[in-house]
Amino acid sequence: MRRPVIAGNWKLNNNIEATKEFLLQLKDKIKDAEVDAVICPTYTSLSTAIELLKDTDVKVGAQNMHWTTSGAYTGEISGEMLKELGVEYVIIGHSERRQYFAETDETVNKKVLKALSLDLIPIVCVGESLEEREKGLQEDIVTNQVRLALEGVTKDQISKVIIAYEPIWAIGTGKTASSEQAEEVCKWIRETVEKLYTSQESEAIRIQYGGSVNKSNVKELMGMPNIDGALVGGASLKMDFVDLIKY
Repeated sequence: MRRPVIAGNWKLNNNIEATKEFLLQLKDKIKDAEVDAVICPTYTSLSTAIELLKDTDVKVGAQNMHWTTSGAYTGEISGEMLKELGVEYVIIGHSERRQYFAETDETVNKKVLKALSLDLIPIVCVGESLEEREKGLQEDIVTNQVRLALEGVTKDQISKVIIAYEPIWAIGTGKTASSEQAEEVCKWIRETVEKLYTSQESEAIRIQYGGSVNKSNVKELMGMPNIDGALVGGASLKMDFVDLIKY
């Protein structure tokens, strides 16, 4: 059985004080959750989140990282720095990073390999645009992103990877892929992992859906056989996140 993982991506929201206020309310409401719960705040709130959640079942993730340890990379944060703080997860290749900050399949792969070398759990995002879906290219786009992201990842490492299917057209738009659409793509992802590795690895890997997930649709999405979790944006900034964790 794959243990579900529900992760909240706060994006560019919540300063330190807002983080404290939210997590103090949240942590007592989700004791004994039957999922792996993860909060991914801004860099400036990571230490605060780690301190407040240290005696809970909620883990902390970062929203991005660089693939080198140090160097002339103004504005970047290394995986080693995240580990030093106590971060356990890191989102890699989110569509907003690809769209606005020139992330490529190559840089995503570099970050995945670096995260795994540090025992950080990468949440690797893949997904097609509306234009690509309308042209019927979604399977080619998504499976190619998966294949390129996992280049060099060993059989021993693949079980530590989480893949998040996030259709770009459903992120922050209020539109959600139907449970059938989401399941279809997550099935393609699992089949791609099987082709790259074996059925044992494909059955073990956890695949999330992300894209306007909320308390009204999470149960149906999570009922799909190839969906093992959710990467949640706006709903993770509200106490509704409790309902998602306890879906």
